[in-house]
Amino acid sequence: MRIDIISAVPQLLESPFAHSILKRARERGLLEIQVHNLRDYTPYAHKQIDDYPYGGGAGMVLMPEPLARAIEHLQSQRTYDEIIYLTPDGQTFDQAMANRLSLKNALLLICGHYKGIDERIREKYVTQEISIGDYVISGGELAAAVVTDAVARLIPGVLNDETSALSDSFQDHLLSPPVYTRPADFRGLKVPEILLSGDHEKIAQWRYEKALERTRLRRPDLLNRHHLPEK
Repeated sequence: MRIDIISAVPQLLESPFAHSILKRARERGLLEIQVHNLRDYTPYAHKQIDDYPYGGGAGMVLMPEPLARAIEHLQSQRTYDEIIYLTPDGQTFDQAMANRLSLKNALLLICGHYKGIDERIREKYVTQEISIGDYVISGGELAAAVVTDAVARLIPGVLNDETSALSDSFQDHLLSPPVYTRPADFRGLKVPEILLSGDHEKIAQWRYEKALERTRLRRPDLLNRHHLPEK
């Protein structure tokens, strides 16, 4: 998979992609990530990429010309399955969306900044808009890192244990059940006996029941949304 990211502050994305799972995925050739500095595409003096909004008001808006140049330059090199704008008013990102995006070959992510991007870029180029939650952060870079990480770990071969991603929270519309590791007795707190039994069928049933219980207590909206039994 190839992921290109257009950013006004590309330095913010250096660390998230240089460590851990994403680093290994890139080294293995399973994932290619390229971050592009929006200022490299501006025709304006002093590397200007933003201006005041028409109609007045606080804040600045990313200008259309630098973004259009960046997008068209990248499109001349490859075809993108989706051109995604990270924005608070986009569709809320979830595991199902990550699953779908992980099946794509090439994604282009546009990081918003300041008050956002000129609406004409959204109308002309963007095919999907994504929000990582109902709150506002300083720019789309952190959102792009979240989306990239969630998508990349689903690519076959990225995780050492490929079944691990399938048991994550939200994959079956439930939160994950409690997990334990050694020692079996930690300061008087013991691992549930069922997990030490070796009976995989009973363990699987226990995990399902605990996942259902945890979801009912913490995120009952998931049960209602997907019409799952509450008990």
